[in-house]
Amino acid sequence: MNEKTSYSPVTRDIVNALQAIVGEKNIIFDNPEMLEPYAHDEVAGPEYARMPEVVVKPATASEISEIMKLANRQRVPVTPRGGGTGLSCGAVPLYGGIVLALERMNRILEIDRENMVAVVEPGVVTSEISKAVQPFGLFYAGYPMSFESCFIGGNLAENAGGGRAIKYGVTGHHVLGLEVVLPTGEIMEMGGKRLKDVTGYDLIHLLVGSEGTLGIFTKIILRLLPQPAATAVLLIPFASAADAVGAFPRVVAQAGILPTAIEFMDRLSVETVYQFLGESPPLSDIGAMLLIEMDGSSREKVDEECEKFGEFFLEAGALDVYVGNTPTTERKMWRPRVNLAEAFKTLYPVQSLEDIVVPTARIPDLVCELERLAVKHDVLIPCYGHAGDGNLHATPVKKPETPMENWHERLPLIFTELYEVVFRLGGTISGEHGIGSKRASYLSIVMRPELIALQKRIKQIFDPLNILNPGKIFP
Repeated sequence: MNEKTSYSPVTRDIVNALQAIVGEKNIIFDNPEMLEPYAHDEVAGPEYARMPEVVVKPATASEISEIMKLANRQRVPVTPRGGGTGLSCGAVPLYGGIVLALERMNRILEIDRENMVAVVEPGVVTSEISKAVQPFGLFYAGYPMSFESCFIGGNLAENAGGGRAIKYGVTGHHVLGLEVVLPTGEIMEMGGKRLKDVTGYDLIHLLVGSEGTLGIFTKIILRLLPQPAATAVLLIPFASAADAVGAFPRVVAQAGILPTAIEFMDRLSVETVYQFLGESPPLSDIGAMLLIEMDGSSREKVDEECEKFGEFFLEAGALDVYVGNTPTTERKMWRPRVNLAEAFKTLYPVQSLEDIVVPTARIPDLVCELERLAVKHDVLIPCYGHAGDGNLHATPVKKPETPMENWHERLPLIFTELYEVVFRLGGTISGEHGIGSKRASYLSIVMRPELIALQKRIKQIFDPLNILNPGKIFP
């Protein structure tokens, strides 16, 4: 792999060549104020940011192909970027060079009702897909929590998950076909509108989740599903986190019903988000809360399943069960979970949002370990996230009285111990946000050297000069 010193700077001649490809108005160069938004994603802290030398905004696969060929000839690194909502520094240009911003490629190209697919460009905001297909009685089941601001191309790059993954799976479950520009500039098409395909290697699902290191998506074929006839939300408070995380696996098994989503919030998460919203929680002194979404083919069926779930949860120790089965009450119940990350960002600005995942049966053990780590390192570690699939956002938070230098000293120790705990419980360090550069130095905690080496060899085949998104994933 190339070192930083192997790359060439972006010269005026290179900028002129880029302008010839995409047009002068689609280039940002020599303007720090306009370049700065492309220097970071949603990971807080200037230490994670890197300024690009130039931002290029292509509109077609052919333009991207020419940009990549130019970058290879000139040895300039290229960092693809979608909506910039990532949480792993995956779109941060570690070595400067070119940021390839895909915001102009934002068209829904086709809605094929008969085959139940949508063909889209990578810069489409994810929520716009479901809005576009709703009149056809369809929906796109991929659902990252930032779906109203993230781009579908970024969802593919990270194989994004979200609350509904327990029932509908992560982004990769819904990708049937791709047009992709490889790091060396070739344009490849793979897959299609067919549901089954075992012809050759499954390159689609190698590229999905590759964090922009193996190719740039330019056209995406997504599977759609029939719109559920009815939905409902259960908000269920508990006296403690242990009670909450211990209850839901038993209840799901007892009820024999697979919810659409099971979201978990611990005590600090509940207190913080209701303070942020200026509201009171449904009960005082809540130790933890579950938010469960149901959907189905009829209102009667969904209501029946909600009643069954509610009875089982009360038997399992829930303090109460609140049901929302209208659009207004559902939005109200989802509101605390949707605003939780923003609440912590506002009230506890110095933090590190993590993305650990363990087998669901080990969540109670994980919660105990988080409490131990918080006491040991004198930090707060609120925990919330997608309990249904074991993907929890344990978030080390600096206490207001802790000096910044102490925080920066403690954080690598917390990461190391946290990831070692997760690995011991059968989990890993990222369930949906990706490794990027933020977690790359910790990859060896959860992955054997031989497996890391194999993946590096795959990267070398796709990208022999290490031009595309260098410095990501691997330590």
